[in-house]
Amino acid sequence: MPEANYSNTILDHEMRLSEAARSKLAELQADADDSVEAIRVFVSGGGCGGMSYGMTFAEETTAYDRVLEGEGFRLVVDSVAMNYLDGCEIDFDEDTPSFVFNKVFQVLGGSGACAGCGGGAGF
Repeated sequence: MPEANYSNTILDHEMRLSEAARSKLAELQADADDSVEAIRVFVSGGGCGGMSYGMTFAEETTAYDRVLEGEGFRLVVDSVAMNYLDGCEIDFDEDTPSFVFNKVFQVLGGSGACAGCGGGAGF
């Protein structure tokens, strides 16, 4: 039986970040205190559109985290939350200012239309 390979790296087709999001993440990580190891994307239940998506500073990471390394930032998502975020696109809207999660929960049969409120933006 072939062995399954597990990678904790978030692949391009699993999560996409716009240039605006990448720039803001690098700025936030640079301004964070030295105890911050990464920026964590999380999923929580509830709200008008079902799940809520957000970000927070992470002082530690775990073996169960998936990782996206970018120029000047490190983004982590726990493997359970990654199931809900697979295929999503994260943007940063300067006008609001907030992160916007597009194309979320499509893999699980959702519409992927949960971007109207930028819900769950933690910054």
